[in-house]
Amino acid sequence: MSETSTDIERVLSAPGVKENKKFQLLPEEEGVAGLIQSIIDTGGRHKEDDDPFYVLNLTTIDELFAKWTRSLRGIRPFYAVKCNRNRSLLEAMASLGAGFDCGSRAEIESALSLGVPPEDIIYANPCKAESHIKYAASVGVNLTTVDSVDEIDKIKRRHPECRLVIRIKPPVDANAKWDLGLKYGALPGEVVPLLEAAKSAGLAVVGVSFHVGSEPTRMEAYRGAIAGAKAAFDAAEGLGMAKMTMLDIGGGFMARRQFDEAAEIIGSALTEHFADRPELTVIAEPGRFFAETPFTLATNIIGRRVRGELREYWINDGLFGSLNHKAYDKSTVFTATPLALSSDRQNPTCEGKETYVSTVFGPTLDSIDTVLTEHRLPELRAGDWLVFPNMGAYCASAATSFNGLASSDVCTYLAYAHSHSPVHAAENENGAK
Repeated sequence: MSETSTDIERVLSAPGVKENKKFQLLPEEEGVAGLIQSIIDTGGRHKEDDDPFYVLNLTTIDELFAKWTRSLRGIRPFYAVKCNRNRSLLEAMASLGAGFDCGSRAEIESALSLGVPPEDIIYANPCKAESHIKYAASVGVNLTTVDSVDEIDKIKRRHPECRLVIRIKPPVDANAKWDLGLKYGALPGEVVPLLEAAKSAGLAVVGVSFHVGSEPTRMEAYRGAIAGAKAAFDAAEGLGMAKMTMLDIGGGFMARRQFDEAAEIIGSALTEHFADRPELTVIAEPGRFFAETPFTLATNIIGRRVRGELREYWINDGLFGSLNHKAYDKSTVFTATPLALSSDRQNPTCEGKETYVSTVFGPTLDSIDTVLTEHRLPELRAGDWLVFPNMGAYCASAATSFNGLASSDVCTYLAYAHSHSPVHAAENENGAK
């Protein structure tokens, strides 16, 4: 990011960010590991304070937003709050101009508490509790998704001013890691009955949405989904309904090379099917794209056992906490960076040290709480640290308090890269150093 960037200044000036002190990132050769060492050594933590913590790199969010804007020009991101509700992340997204995809009353409350206007929120849950619909009506959140006639009936009863977006099931399999079409999305033969039900109920249908699934591998699914959306647009006009003006292309995007391929296909498909609709507003619901890579998790080694050549370590976060996605995603492979801040202060990164086959356990009494197996690590001791990158997506948001270990309360330290700025001690989300 350029030193003259104004976007990072907007992020740093956001109310929920500005009020907290930040760490300036150390030179690139030291990286986040060096920053974590500084937090542990000088960040206001007591030496006996061995709690796990996150580092949130605000500059990464700024860079990701710029990448999104360049690659998906004109498509406004509505950040999926369910992915990570960290207050500073939400503040950063709002400051950059994102809208918010909310799936519950609590998520709507989180977005509104930032000062986000209700028109910048889509209630993107196709099946909602009636009490939550009433709440949305009371605060002016007037845009929601539906994929069943029963949901239309609920909206008519509880929020008749609400505008509807028909969620369709993508017609092409994206080979996604998480196939949301198993649960949501109208089939092609259900679209016209949904439109007719909305028309009969006197509800305005303003657009179509779809979600090809999280972490898709067949990007051509976007082309098929956009074609399916256009068919729904045409069907509505065939019924004499008002011209729809919104297309929601969903979420599941990853900040990796697949994103460039997806962006190219989306742009091509929009030109093919919607070039004659200059009034069309296109939005998306990314969560992982913005949340995954800015967060790094630092965990403390709280115990060790040696069995011959095998080293076994216990850390103070695990599969019932921030590393929960390993429990239900067998393909997840964590990268753990050792920081020997207790056992070897002269060489904390363990450069050049011999490594051993190691197992890393989480802190709970459940044997499923095993984070790493057959993983090579240097000789470490209790009091040293293991650092995990890319830990922002569906980590803290899905953590539990099993065994009385409140992993969901792991504090977050803020960091940024910016020249000519002093290095400050960081504060966590509650303002406590």
